Amino acid sequence: MKKVVIIGGGFAGSKIAKELENKFEVTIIDTKDYFEFTPGILPAIVDPECMKEIRVLHTNYLKKAMVIVGRVQKISKNEVFIKNKRIKFDYLVIATGSRYQFPFKDHEAILTNRANQLRNHCNGLCSAKKILVIGGGFTGVELAGDIVCKYPEKEITIVHSMDKLLERLPEKASKYAQKFFKKKGVKMIFNELITSDKKNVYMTNKGTKIKTDMAFLCVGIVPNSEFMQKSFPALLDKRGHIKVNEFLQLRGHRNIFVAGDVTDIKEEKTAQSAQEHADFIIENIKKEEKKKPLKKYHFMNKGMLVSLGNKKGIFCRKNLVMTGTIPRMIKTALQNSEMKPYR
Repeated sequence: MKKVVIIGGGFAGSKIAKELENKFEVTIIDTKDYFEFTPGILPAIVDPECMKEIRVLHTNYLKKAMVIVGRVQKISKNEVFIKNKRIKFDYLVIATGSRYQFPFKDHEAILTNRANQLRNHCNGLCSAKKILVIGGGFTGVELAGDIVCKYPEKEITIVHSMDKLLERLPEKASKYAQKFFKKKGVKMIFNELITSDKKNVYMTNKGTKIKTDMAFLCVGIVPNSEFMQKSFPALLDKRGHIKVNEFLQLRGHRNIFVAGDVTDIKEEKTAQSAQEHADFIIENIKKEEKKKPLKKYHFMNKGMLVSLGNKKGIFCRKNLVMTGTIPRMIKTALQNSEMKPYR
């Protein structure tokens, strides 16, 4: 059988591995030995038991694929280099995702893209009186919502560089989120950037000082593409995203596909997008094997769900905005549905 190597075990990588392992010799390389439902990570800060519902070992849902835990150092046109190993491939899928990176040198803020990191700070959050959330996009809003609903007595501040929360969503969604937080007593600071911190005192670019017991960083997402620098530096854009063609192939390379947050496609970097990429790549690898024309990628917008604690939420699709309890119920049902194939 032809060899398919997949770098990354998130939404795209895990789905591709699961779908192709019966038709190809599949190897999945991940920095961890489990799949994690990342949209469910944030509630872990207030309820560590949530991790049991959002995590499953790769070896539990993959019956034939080989799982390698490690970090890829570089790739070539037909090999992946990891530690002292060289892994040959006929097809490669890069689905390495993204991470948060601190925008300032000295920092004590907590990264919010791994459940383990949040769980380790759960006790600290319980005793903290003042909480700072840096960033008012999707992640910052959901994290602040989880904290304020679990700990309504805490003093929570959101600092956002834009003039409103959830600025990429319709105005109605932004206003609903701001009204929700205002009612909960959350302080919101707009049009300011956190530029430094020292001993739990954070400073903005406009001179605002914020004293806090804990701070969470929800800005500064960067793609995980460092391993491309040695062999394919020209195929990275200025922000480090990997350049792809209309078939989700690495530009100029028919046997290398790219999926998820790490692509240079101009769209929201969501789990939904990653899964759409996976479907197209699965089909295109099969078509490539049969020497058939490949399918051009086009994203089908199924909407955006944002939770505000465990009872409220927002659903947006184009100009349609739904708020309240129903969107939150939909998000819970969606999580249960998407985790089912991995259990």
